[in-house]
Amino acid sequence: MRKREILDQTPADDTDTPDDTEPQRAGIQSVEVGFELLEAMSQAHGPLMLRDLAAAANMSAAKAHRYLVSFQRLGLVVQDPVSNRYDLGPAALRLGLASLARLDAVKLARERIDGLLQDVGHTVAIAVWGNQGPTMVHWAEAPQVMPVTLRLGDVMPLLSSATGRCFAAFMGREGRDAKRLAAMTRDELARLKKLPRGDGLTAEDLPQSPAEVQALLDEVRRRGVARVVHSLLPGVGGFCAPVFDAQGRLALGMVVLGWVATLDTAWDGAPATALLRTTRRLSADLGHPGSGPRSHAT
Repeated sequence: MRKREILDQTPADDTDTPDDTEPQRAGIQSVEVGFELLEAMSQAHGPLMLRDLAAAANMSAAKAHRYLVSFQRLGLVVQDPVSNRYDLGPAALRLGLASLARLDAVKLARERIDGLLQDVGHTVAIAVWGNQGPTMVHWAEAPQVMPVTLRLGDVMPLLSSATGRCFAAFMGREGRDAKRLAAMTRDELARLKKLPRGDGLTAEDLPQSPAEVQALLDEVRRRGVARVVHSLLPGVGGFCAPVFDAQGRLALGMVVLGWVATLDTAWDGAPATALLRTTRRLSADLGHPGSGPRSHAT
């Protein structure tokens, strides 16, 4: 209903609208201005105070607040009642997921996910790089009860999940996303340093220094697949393998995860082998020229 009301406020006549022969069609400037706020939130590492958000969008706080009121009504923005900080809302998430799901690579991966599920007998999933990191966009659950409940839009940690390690290892090393990836990796490493180790449940392969992060990612590149055992949750293991497009860029990651009691977590075990076979075929279908991953594609 709200969308209909907004549309009804648009002038019915088009006498002031330039025709198609003009070099640039007229638009609605307020929409473009308001989008700067959404763009600023998408680039931030977390929720923002009004003054910081306004500054990032190059507008006054009063002007930004008027846009934010409307965005909150639409569900594009939410405000934390305690901190008063603003962040992207559920409507923004739905738009982003809808866009990501329409990628050809995701469509092709979804067509293969049931076959992979039958091959491995464990839950399988598809992840892409979103504005907050590696994001789950589709999954197929195995018959047995899964230790982890996946939801559309879940963002996986970079260093303690197979999905995150895959993206950290194979994403390009140039551009805006690469810079953000580096910053997110540093932040997560700082948090991991505070975790206890050697309790029998905490994974010993959680990196504690930049050198350990580099060694971990080098191993992922060398093997062509990322693996975790107990790192994300005690008793849970998983793999994530990259899918590359025709330009050698990381298009998505395909994931297999389950209980370590029933999931073969060997690098050359049946789940890892089936996963790599699927992702390499998918990469070939997308036009990737190599038979294996191109770890330093930019």
